[in-house]
Amino acid sequence: MKVDLARELYNSWRENSRKSHKLNSNQPSREKIDDPQSINSVISELVTTRQWQQGIAEGSLFTEWVEVVGRDIGSHSTPISLVDGLLTVQASSSAWATQLTLMNSQLLTTIRSSAPGALVEDVHVLPPGAPSWKKGIRTIRNSRGPRDTYG
Repeated sequence: MKVDLARELYNSWRENSRKSHKLNSNQPSREKIDDPQSINSVISELVTTRQWQQGIAEGSLFTEWVEVVGRDIGSHSTPISLVDGLLTVQASSSAWATQLTLMNSQLLTTIRSSAPGALVEDVHVLPPGAPSWKKGIRTIRNSRGPRDTYG
């Protein structure tokens, strides 16, 4: 007999949501469900109940990078990823990568004060990427250049 994984996941999600709804039923609710509310209060309630504060703070760190770190640093660096408290930033040149590496503690302090809620424990700075010889989807592994015409 085949097992439908998607159906089983949906059923387990449905049972857990019913259990959590029964547990949270003692919380105060609105008197009438049809009462109008402002969109701001609905969204802030949704963010609080789903515990999305950290995710929103981390997302705003990426979208507001120039405002968080300043115009000079923001114009010469780009945040790449934030995984387990490690923020990876790519610099526009090797000189800026060196400078940002030396400023690591100051940069970390600035990020923590300007983007509260974002869990950033360390900053790793990458140099700019080297140009790639690989063009197109069909390339040969261990070749020395495009179409291996060197040498």
